[in-house]
Amino acid sequence: MFMSISTTGSAENPATDLGFLLHKHPGKVQRFTTSHGEAHVFYPEAGDEVCTAALLLDVDPIALVRKGRGDGRGRGGSPDFALAQYVNDRPYAASSLLAVALRTVFRSAMKGACPARPELPGQARPLRIELPAVPANGAGEGGGAAMVARLFEPLGWRVEAAAIPLDEAFPEWGDSRYVRIALASESVRLADALQQLYVLLPVLDGAKHYWVAPDEVDKLLAAGEGWLAAHPERALITRRYLARRWSLTRAAMERLELARLAEADDREVEEIDNAVDDRPGDETGEDGSQEDGGQPSSRKSGEQAEPRPPSLAEQRRTAIVEALRETGAARVADLGCGQGELIGELLKDARFTGILGVDVSVRALQAANRKLRLERLPERQAARVTLVQGALTYTDARLKGFDAAVLCEVIEHLDLPRLPALEYAVFGAARPRAVVVTTPNAEYNVRWESLPAGAVRHADHRFEWSRAEFRAWAEKVAAAYGYTVVLRPVGPEDEEVGAPTQLALFRTATESPVAQPTATDPTTTPEGGESR
Repeated sequence: MFMSISTTGSAENPATDLGFLLHKHPGKVQRFTTSHGEAHVFYPEAGDEVCTAALLLDVDPIALVRKGRGDGRGRGGSPDFALAQYVNDRPYAASSLLAVALRTVFRSAMKGACPARPELPGQARPLRIELPAVPANGAGEGGGAAMVARLFEPLGWRVEAAAIPLDEAFPEWGDSRYVRIALASESVRLADALQQLYVLLPVLDGAKHYWVAPDEVDKLLAAGEGWLAAHPERALITRRYLARRWSLTRAAMERLELARLAEADDREVEEIDNAVDDRPGDETGEDGSQEDGGQPSSRKSGEQAEPRPPSLAEQRRTAIVEALRETGAARVADLGCGQGELIGELLKDARFTGILGVDVSVRALQAANRKLRLERLPERQAARVTLVQGALTYTDARLKGFDAAVLCEVIEHLDLPRLPALEYAVFGAARPRAVVVTTPNAEYNVRWESLPAGAVRHADHRFEWSRAEFRAWAEKVAAAYGYTVVLRPVGPEDEEVGAPTQLALFRTATESPVAQPTATDPTTTPEGGESR
């Protein structure tokens, strides 16, 4: 099998710089041993204006049978395919064998390393890559030249793909499953081009010559860094690269989605996927102290234990469930569901027939699945719950059609400039009949003995609002999107600073049970429960 890489240049920027990038001298023919044959690198043309590097992979069919999976499609062990082990397209058609050879021969180039000319890898240069025979199997997914275009054009390539006839002497036989491909671009770096080929050649083929193990997920994500997460066909690419192993595909898609969301928010993945504390422990407040007060017990041995007062987290969930019951909601979306504590409470009440849990953190969703024990629940009970990954600052069609949505201790984890995006995604695009929002009351922080003055309750909180600030925000959102809003305290109320948590119940104007004053009416006090 054969592949060529060409570039153009000038006397000032010679095309032979391609040799530095590939770490292969244009004046030499080099040979490399692979597990299934030999790879040869040579330059048919090497000048200042045009330079072409060629990779010729000479596959040994006997070695392929002995070391691989027979015909490369997982059928080598069957007597029915004994001949196919030795007579097949593997030596001729660009496939996973060529992808592995690329990684073996051009490993440094794929990493973008060039110690001799460190300025070169970061520069895009005119590239033309030609592959004379590539299998493009559709298997119901639209193969052939159309699939080539779907895979490469979003990456900045101009694609020329022509089907190869079964036999040119007999055109009535039609086309084969192979295509002749030429890719051209002035904007793609060579390192990126090689990484893309490493992933997409096996994807086009739809098969691999070796067993797809779990570490293939890491290889895919490493080679796809910077381009795969945003690719419109990332689901197709992931599925076919991993040979349709669904458990691996699901794991890879979760990680890709997290990478896409992190890139969109200009944040590191670790910053987003931080919703689960790896340290086991009791339920605590976000300031790290026990929310029920954390006082040591003075009970003597043998004395009957006093009932533990409900923690603030438990009181918060109770208040949310009561608000949801008040609205008559049956289908509820828990936005920023974390480890599923609220979902567990909703499952106890049969009136909540459909529950959607959304979180940006894969680890949080995995923890929620374990904590809720969905796989052990009766089928009808488990069917009430759906857990999905998503970012609340982007509109999402999956959030539409719910009676109510809950943002439980979520808004304070967003940077303030991103809050309007969440407001539109929830109140404007999804637009449930009711929305319940809870957030810390910053005024109450002075009552936390373990919380330093001026500190927030959790390291990830971007802000914490006073009652007046929360009211102003809630009224602004209600007026902007046609809702009414009621504010309520949650937890023990202090005469001076109020309750530790504040709750806002938004309802669309048509769902409001009684006539409401306008959202700009300033008569309601922070402690009141009047509707706005």
